[in-house]
Order: sequence, then structure tokens, then C-alpha cells
Amino acid sequence: MFAIDADDVRYAATMLAGVAVRTPLLEYAALNEIAGRRVLVKFEGAQHTGSFKFRGAYNRLARIEGAAKAAGVVAWSSGNHAQGVAAAARLLGMPALIVMPADAPAIKKANTKALGAEIVLYDRLSESREEIAAALAAERGAIQVPPFNDPFIIAGQGTVGLEILQQAEDAKAALGQVLVCCGGGGLTAGVATLVKDVNPSIDVYSVEPSAFDDTARSLRSGQREIVAKGASSICDALLTPTPGELTFPINQALLSGGLAVSDEQVKAAMRFAFETLKLVIEPGGAVALAAVLHGLAPATTLATAVVVSGANVDPALYAAILSEITSAG
Repeated sequence: MFAIDADDVRYAATMLAGVAVRTPLLEYAALNEIAGRRVLVKFEGAQHTGSFKFRGAYNRLARIEGAAKAAGVVAWSSGNHAQGVAAAARLLGMPALIVMPADAPAIKKANTKALGAEIVLYDRLSESREEIAAALAAERGAIQVPPFNDPFIIAGQGTVGLEILQQAEDAKAALGQVLVCCGGGGLTAGVATLVKDVNPSIDVYSVEPSAFDDTARSLRSGQREIVAKGASSICDALLTPTPGELTFPINQALLSGGLAVSDEQVKAAMRFAFETLKLVIEPGGAVALAAVLHGLAPATTLATAVVVSGANVDPALYAAILSEITSAG
């Protein structure tokens, strides 16, 4: 028995109707030519707070009522889930406290605070965000809202997949595969649940940073693998040490495989998105696009949908990455 089914995703879509943005599914001739197929880009950077995370956060928080609503929520996140929870909490009129790593991008911390959430910082190398969050939730009588290991969160993220199928049909594009950015696996699991229910012949692949390819390795080994100590990547939104307890069984059953890209490939994808697609993409949001641009997506004669999961990039980092266009000649 999985944490969710396709009907949970469809119900989440009704909860989000009129609240979440129906983000665009974009197509570019230049990208199609490089990939040798139709490529449809699902741009979640256009979602509230600049990433898909608002979907799951709102779907979770909207179920909280009465005294529990007054006590609020406690979440932990490097930034995108933090902003999604903060935005949902503000809309629903409840307090939110977010445990964030001290080295999270400044723009994500500032945006989370601007949305009205209280922030508690921690050292991701020496402290456990889950333990800190649990203690704070117990102290306040608040509900914990994890970034991916929650059925309502997974179902909310799955609405990305529902929109992809509807929009691909409108574009008269027969999908062969969907590539999804993957950290803890909530987005991937939600999308796969809906897509495989509607059309089992569509392949769904997770895409991760090469140093954090725990889902890809777990799919190969059949058990939840752990990221090596000291691993690093510019993809701050995807630095999850192991697949989620609820997400991995879904992904193990439904995914056709896991792909991984290097930080240099991610940077190249961000530059391509800026120059050619006219899109701002954060590192973690660029991994699926990077897989297509570098020929890592399995061959198909049908269309490929690529989820660009977020656009919340630190300005200084973004400027440095874009400047490599000039330095590279």
C-alpha cells in the first residue's frame, strides 16, 4: 500500500484550484533541435514563491483546522519548501516556523521571512533539522510539515504531472517520458503516481546531482542508499541524504530509472535557459533540463516533458554562473 494514489492527486488539484498557478508547458525549436525530439518544459518557476513546493504545502496546510490551525506549523527546508509553507500559512491565516540551514541562499531566507514566517537557523553539517523541528513543534503544539515525507505533500506535488498531461494533450504532443528533478522524491513520486495511472507506457525518470544520486542508486540496489559524507553540489534544493520512507516505495515501483548530472552540466543548462529559453532557473531546478541537453535522457521517438522545478537562485551565484559565458569565450 503506497502513501497516495492517483485519486489523491486529483483531489489535491481541486484543493489547489484557484489558489495555485497553472504553470506553463513551454516548447522551443532550439531545444527540440538539440534533443532530436519534442521537449516540453514545465516551468514551475512561475508558481507562487518560485517553485513547485507551494502545491504540496498548501495541500497539507489546508487540511489543518481548529485549535491545530491556531498552533500553526513547523517545517524544515533549505528554502523552497520554506517559502511554500510560509506562503500557504499566510493565505490560511496560521503561524509558521521554519528551520533553515544557516548556509541557505540569502534570497530564500529573506523571502521566507518576508512571507511572515519565523526562521530558526541550524548548521547542516553538525545539527539535525528534524530533531530541532520536532522539539519546537512539541514545545508549541504545532504540526510538523516535512518537505516530502507526507502523503498530502506528495499528492500536492503530483498536480504538476496532472497539468503536464493535460497541457501536452492540448499541444498535441504524445509523451514518451517525463524527467523530474529529485531531492527527497516527493515531486517525483507524485508526478509518477498520476502519470503512470493515466498512461502506464510513459516512462518517468528522476534526475539528481551526481554527488547526491541516492535515488538512482537506490533504484538499482532495491534499498534506500545514503549520500557519501562530505558530498557537495551547487543544487542546494536537492541536497537530501537519502530517499524518503514514503516516497521511495512509490518511485521504486513506478520509475523507469534514475539519471544524474554534474554541477558543470547544471551550470551549462542554466546558461542555456537564460540565453536561449529566456528563463531564470535555480541549480536544483535545472537538473532535468541538463539531462536532456547533455544527451542523458533515454532515446524516444515521442515527446519528453522536463520539469524545471524552481527559479530561486542566489543572485551572486547566478551572476557568477552566467559570467562563465564570457570567460569561456
